[in-house]
Amino acid sequence: MQLHLPEPSLDAQSASRALHKLIASDIEAHSGWIPFARYMEQVLYAPRLGYYSGGAAKLGKDGDFTTAPEITPLFGATLAHVAADLMDQTSPRIMEFGAGTGKLAFDILTELASAGIPVETYQIVDLSGELRARQEETLRAFPQVSWLDAMPASFSGVVIGNEVLDAMPVHLVVKTEGGWMERGVGLSGEHFTFVDRPCSPELYAQISEADSLPDGYLTEVHPVATGFMHSLASMLSAGGAAILIDYGFPAHEYYLDQRGQGTLMCHYRHHAHPDPFYLPGLQDVTAHVDFTAMARAAIDGGLDLLGYTTQAAFLLDAGIGDLLLRTSPEDQLRYLKQASAMQKLISPAEMGELFKVLVVGKNAELPGRFARNDRSHRL
Repeated sequence: MQLHLPEPSLDAQSASRALHKLIASDIEAHSGWIPFARYMEQVLYAPRLGYYSGGAAKLGKDGDFTTAPEITPLFGATLAHVAADLMDQTSPRIMEFGAGTGKLAFDILTELASAGIPVETYQIVDLSGELRARQEETLRAFPQVSWLDAMPASFSGVVIGNEVLDAMPVHLVVKTEGGWMERGVGLSGEHFTFVDRPCSPELYAQISEADSLPDGYLTEVHPVATGFMHSLASMLSAGGAAILIDYGFPAHEYYLDQRGQGTLMCHYRHHAHPDPFYLPGLQDVTAHVDFTAMARAAIDGGLDLLGYTTQAAFLLDAGIGDLLLRTSPEDQLRYLKQASAMQKLISPAEMGELFKVLVVGKNAELPGRFARNDRSHRL
């Protein structure tokens, strides 16, 4: 596949070559084949070389993609009011997974402070050293912020994860005339290549819609993300709620014919393309979320399904329109800028329909205004 993308710096190319060599050695040590999930884990999280653990800028105009908090502070301000409702029922604590530049935490804490709503602790769990340094700088005015290296055993309060599930490693599986195969990674000379092996019974058991899919259908299986949901359920067993925002579909849409080659996507310098072997460590590699599998894992772990809807419906029900009107329409320059940013979050042609919001918890519930657009029945 010939890709015409911006040229990385010499230092970046050197880091990518080092990661390529590391992964190639891992493949050779495992008899010439590793699961794609193992490859994806290394290109994203290998110490000092992986995409999220290296030093390259990830977000914003200098990075590879833009997230909702980077578009407008209205996103975080709106989430702050949902978090406040849920903290009233649990504890005045927030935990965020994968906090990016710290912009979402900053906007949430700023909004809650201006509303006089106390937050005892705001804990961040993030595997990226480069991003953590940016977070510390962004959040230096908030002494209640602290960082954790791993999920704690227990927590009561509100958990937030914006574009976290899509960054968790996935296994690739493909249906053939002879049954399901796992598509892993091998070597062809010095180059990475896809190699299929028979699917293990354990992995086969996790393929949703397995019997109804046609031969040649390629898709992803999400054991890491479902494992995360089980751990989340255990952590919140004393009471709390988690708001998870990401792009994806319920199972009956995830496995449509149009996604017969899977949902894997790579992002490099604001270019999207399908080649996960391009410049390992320098690009993001993601897959869409199967929200049915995520909800089922949470429920199996003992949590309740509190809500599931589109990002557009969630933000509108949470009052983002009212927050926009705090900027006077007469101040045309500022108002139009904010209105345009809000439109990106809620427009069906932008993030409004593709991004979904899953809320799970225990001893907590969403305010009644969220019921009118709830799509939990579609999971």
